[in-house]
Amino acid sequence: MKLFSRLEKSASFWFLLIISVVFFFLRWPSLFEPYWYGDEGIYQAVGMLINSGESLYSGAWDNKPPLLYVLYAIFNSDQFLLRVLSLFFGLFSVWVFYFIVKRLLPKSKYGVIVSTSLYTFAFGTRLIEGNIANAENFMLLPILISAYIIASGDYIKKAWHFRFHLLSGFFMSLAFLTKIVAIFDFMALLFFILIDHEKDLKDKSGNRALPFILGFGIPVLISLGYFFLTNNFNDAINGFLFSNVGYVGYGNEFIIPQGLLYIKAGLLASFLGFVFWKRKKIPRNVLFASVWFAFSLFSAFFAQRPYTHYLIMLLPSFCLMVGTIIEEKKTRILLIIFLLVGYLAIINTFNLKGKIIQHYANIIAFCSDKKDVASYQAFFDRNTPRDYELAAYIKANTSSEESIFIWGNNAQVYKLAEKTPIMRYTVAYHITNYPTGLTEMDNAIRAKSPKLIIVMPNVPEFPMNLTNYEEKIEIRGVKIYEKIF
Repeated sequence: MKLFSRLEKSASFWFLLIISVVFFFLRWPSLFEPYWYGDEGIYQAVGMLINSGESLYSGAWDNKPPLLYVLYAIFNSDQFLLRVLSLFFGLFSVWVFYFIVKRLLPKSKYGVIVSTSLYTFAFGTRLIEGNIANAENFMLLPILISAYIIASGDYIKKAWHFRFHLLSGFFMSLAFLTKIVAIFDFMALLFFILIDHEKDLKDKSGNRALPFILGFGIPVLISLGYFFLTNNFNDAINGFLFSNVGYVGYGNEFIIPQGLLYIKAGLLASFLGFVFWKRKKIPRNVLFASVWFAFSLFSAFFAQRPYTHYLIMLLPSFCLMVGTIIEEKKTRILLIIFLLVGYLAIINTFNLKGKIIQHYANIIAFCSDKKDVASYQAFFDRNTPRDYELAAYIKANTSSEESIFIWGNNAQVYKLAEKTPIMRYTVAYHITNYPTGLTEMDNAIRAKSPKLIIVMPNVPEFPMNLTNYEEKIEIRGVKIYEKIF
């Protein structure tokens, strides 16, 4: 009873309760979206391959670290369950973010409320694809837990510094093992630890930086050790590390390969050099927010591709910067300029027209029988109703033992049809982008003899001979070939 009495009198409790309800209702429609998002389709297909006994990377391939695919395999690639999990990860991240802001902005309740509310709205809606069960959506929670420990500083008893910073590194490692761009959050927090002017050098290095690095490195080494012991090391390294070199290089070519990346790295290094020079004159919360925001900006623009979900990694530091501007009067102008430069770069690169109001209107219209199923599905992607028709045809014309092959970039059809892919590459652009892709595809079709080969429009021409197949039907431009002998 004493606990409930304290909660009733706690302003933080009531604020978090209200903000949690708001976040839940903002995210609620995402639980009932159709299978439509291409990245989720790949994760679903990879999860199905893992559950069929294939090894990650050698038998089920994509270019991210392993934890995301483990999650999809655990939840049987069920989109509803994974969206529920994403909702709870997001909700818990709101709570942790609130306590980070409250720790760093103790003098401004208004700053805490504004920054947390902004975070809740941006992450709860589809503005930056918070509605998707993508890697970034699961990464924020462990990153924020790690950041909270670092931000707490001397609130943690000195005897516990080593253990808590070890724990902080561990949580950051979980984020890295979900997607490698978490390395920039790791670097941001490590840089802050080393320049935090309130700590002596011995404590910073021995009790904070060292355990933070160890906590981060040990799980990564254990993961790599697992792939080494299972004779899958080369495929794993090529999968989530080396394959991303070309991915990043594609958008960063400027005069020389990776030229634009060098310019961005130079700007970041210059900013960090300035911060290091002025560190003793910068308030601790401004130091924390600005360093994190700088690294997060670099992370969002690292691959130089305008994918909206990249902004999820920028969200916490952006919202923290807003709160810091409200609290810190002396550095307000400089922080506003820094934030404005970042904002202008964002809106000129990323598409933030997320159709937020239409998103909620769409599900309300569907639930009130003002929209049919196909119209509801087409709101997300005009090809979604077609994918559901394909899945229905596949289910009606194949037995549970018979396999299919899809030459296209909509791997979610495998999950809709409950058909495990016949090879590790689950979409056409993976097959064509990697040297062994076409050979592995030919070998898989010969070995598995899929009953149906489905050729999607808007992809390169099907590269194999179809003499053993005849065209059976065409559904909305999709040609379906059936094996004849």
